[in-house]
This record gives sequence, C-alpha cells and structure tokens, in this order.
Amino acid sequence: MQEEKVGVVKQYFAKPEVAAIELTDGSLTIGDKIHIKGHTTDFEESISSMQIEHNSVQEVKAGDLVGIKVSQRVRPNDQVYKVVD
Repeated sequence: MQEEKVGVVKQYFAKPEVAAIELTDGSLTIGDKIHIKGHTTDFEESISSMQIEHNSVQEVKAGDLVGIKVSQRVRPNDQVYKVVD
C-alpha cells in the first residue's frame, strides 16, 4: 500500500483521545485510513470523527488544524500519512 504524508501531530488530548493534526499536504475525509508514525508511535486506523473548532467536519485540506479521534496515544511531531490503494 502506498502512503502520502498529509500532516504532523501538534498536540494530544488524553481524555477525549484526540490528536490535533496540522495538515500540510493533501486532504482527509471521514473513512480515510491514516498511518501515524513517530519515535514510539506506529499504527493505522480509519478516521471516524474530525472536528475543527469543536464543529464536526467531513473533509479537511492542507492548512487546516483538525482534531481527529484516535485509539492510541500520539505525540507532538509524529508524522501523519494517508494510506492510498
């Protein structure tokens, strides 16, 4: 499977299990599969929920700062890749 870099993790919020991700390239939509990789982080997951400024969104593009619900802890500067077939 191919991957294209789409962003970087800026912050992680433990209670709601949300990663604040700055999109640097491309776009993401609900249902896309992402791969988050860092020094101690390495997992894939499908996007089930995204928010910008506490408002749910279906799609985000480069330049957006988005909150994405994740199942594992992520760390600042972890790289975010979109998995493409």
